[in-house]
Amino acid sequence: MSTTVRPRYFDPALSAEERTEDLLGRMTLEEKAGQLFHPATVMNDDGTLLAEPNEDYAAPTQQDVVADRHITHLHLMNGEDPYAIARFHNRVQELAESTRLGIPITLSTDPRHGFFSSPTTGQTIDALSRWPEHPGMAALPDAERRVAEYADIVRREYLAMGFRVALGPMADIFSEPRWSRGFGTFGEDPATVARLTAAFLTGLRGGPELGPDSVSAVVKHFPGGGPQLKGNDAHDLRYPEQVYPGDGRALHIKPFEQAIAAGATQIMTYYGKPVGTDWPELAFAFNKPVVQGILRDKLGFDGIVITDWYVIQGTTLHGIPFGPNSYGLEHLPPLERIATALGAGVDQFGGDQCPELVVELVESGRVPVARLDSSVRRLLQEKFRLGLFEHRYVDPERTRTVAGSAPFRSTGRKAQADSTVLLKNTGNLLPLAEGTKVYTEGIAPEALHGRAEVVPNPAQADVAVLRLHAPWREDPNGMTAFFHGGDLDFTPDQIAHVQAIAAEVPTVLLVYLERPAILREVELPATAVVADFGAEDDVLAEIVFGDSTPQGRLPFDLPISMAAVNAHPEDVPFSTKAPLHRHGDGLAYETALAAEGRARP
Repeated sequence: MSTTVRPRYFDPALSAEERTEDLLGRMTLEEKAGQLFHPATVMNDDGTLLAEPNEDYAAPTQQDVVADRHITHLHLMNGEDPYAIARFHNRVQELAESTRLGIPITLSTDPRHGFFSSPTTGQTIDALSRWPEHPGMAALPDAERRVAEYADIVRREYLAMGFRVALGPMADIFSEPRWSRGFGTFGEDPATVARLTAAFLTGLRGGPELGPDSVSAVVKHFPGGGPQLKGNDAHDLRYPEQVYPGDGRALHIKPFEQAIAAGATQIMTYYGKPVGTDWPELAFAFNKPVVQGILRDKLGFDGIVITDWYVIQGTTLHGIPFGPNSYGLEHLPPLERIATALGAGVDQFGGDQCPELVVELVESGRVPVARLDSSVRRLLQEKFRLGLFEHRYVDPERTRTVAGSAPFRSTGRKAQADSTVLLKNTGNLLPLAEGTKVYTEGIAPEALHGRAEVVPNPAQADVAVLRLHAPWREDPNGMTAFFHGGDLDFTPDQIAHVQAIAAEVPTVLLVYLERPAILREVELPATAVVADFGAEDDVLAEIVFGDSTPQGRLPFDLPISMAAVNAHPEDVPFSTKAPLHRHGDGLAYETALAAEGRARP
C-alpha cells in the first residue's frame, strides 16, 4: 500500500463494528460488489497460484479474481498436501495485501476429514486425521462430547493450513434414505441432528465467540435439504423438487434454530424448490418467505446468508455442466436472479463470480446502496472478528506437526472403531480368535496380517470376511455422476455371491453404510454383520478380532425393502414400514468375550 499512515480499520484496538464502518466508507462500488461472491479456486500441486485458468474446475487465475474483481472470499477445491495448501494461502494473501485496500482473503473448504470424496462435496485428504462420516459421529456413545472434540481437531488442522471458514456442518435431517447427501448429516433423528450441529459449532469456534483461533462454520442447507423427491439431489438440474407430503417443514427447520442459538454466524440455503406447499416454487436462494420471512424475521438470524454454489451462472466441473441451479427463475437472466436473491435476504453467492452485475443493479437504481452495504457490513465484520487483518499469514511448517498428527489420527481412528455397529452375531462368531483362517474380499489382506491366516478361497477358510458398500445405481448423466443415488437394495448378483460364500463357510459382512442399505437379503445368510460409516481396513480388522469393540448405535432406520422406501413420505423421519433395524439398534461383544475369558479392550 502506498500510504504511510494506515487507515483506522487496521487498528486492532477498535471494535469490529468501528473498523467495518471505516473500511466500508472507503470502498468503491466495485470493491463492495466483490465481497458478495465466494467463488471456487484451485491451486497448483506445489501451492503456487494459477498462471492460466484451470480447465477441469473452470477456475480463473487468482490475479483475475482477487486483483481485478475485488473478491476476497475463496473456496479452495483441491490440494492434498497441507504444507502446499498453507503456502498457497500465504501467496493469495500476499496478492490481496497488494490491492488498494489490502482486505485479507477468507479461505474456505468443504469437508476433508471423512471417507467420501467428490468434487462437489469435499475432498478427503490422507494427510489429515480421518473420521467416520457424520452419521457415524451420531452413532458414537457420548456423541456430543465426541463431536465437539472432533470439530476442535478439525479446527486446529484447518488453522494450520489457513482455512478460516468450513462449509458445514450439515443441519439437514436424513429423513429420505435415498438422498445421496445423507452421508454428510448427523442422521435421521431431529433432536440428535440439532444437538450435534451445536456441538460441532462449539468445537469449530474454539471459544465462546469467533476470534483469531476460530474457524467459522457455514451451517447448511436452510430450510433443510433432506426431503428431496425420491431422494434425487437438486445438484442435478433434472431434480429440483423438494417435497413435504407429511407436512414436516417445521421439523426440518428445528436444527437451524438450535444452530442459531449456539452462535451460528453463516447459513447456506439449499438448491431445491418447494413443491406442493404455500411457499413459492422458487429455489430457496430466491425464496423471500423462507429466507427473509423465516430465517431473518422469525428466527432472528442477522448473520451471513450465502447461497449454495452456482445459482446465478453455470460452470463446468471436469467437463460436466454444473448449474445454474436457479429453479423457478430459469427464464430470467443472471442480473434478475441476483436482484431476486438480494431481495430475498441473501448476502453472498457461492461459486459465482460476477460482481459487475451487482454494480449494474446499484448504478441503475434497482438495488439501493444501503441494501448492498448491509451485506458487505456482515461480511467485513466476520473478517475482523476472525482476526484476519492481524493474522493473515500462517507458518507452513506448522502443518508438519499439526496436520495429521499422531494424537489427532489416533483420536479419529478410535471414533472410526467406536462408531461401528454390531447388527448380527450368530453363535458369538465375533470376535475371531487369532490365527483363524480367513478368506477376504473388499478389505486388504495385509490388514489382517498378524491376526489371521489369509487363504485364497472360501473352501480353505474357517471364516469369510466380506466388505460391502451400501448400494447405489450408476447414473453418468449430469451432476449425479458425482454422487451415489438410486435404489438401496443389493443386486441379484451381489446377493447370490454372498449366499454362495455363506453356504460354504461362516461369513462376516462389513457394510459401509454411506446410505441406509437394505440388508435383509445379504444379512440372512451371513453369520455376523458389522456396519461402519467410514473406517480404514486395519481399524475394521481390529473390530473383527476384538482388539476394538463395536460401540455404535444406528443413527437411522434400515428399511426392510424398496417397496417400504417408495411408500414413505420423504420429509418424515422413521416413516418406512417395519424397518429391518431401527435407529438406536446395536449389539455388543461382551457375551462372546466373557465366554473366552477375555477382557474388553
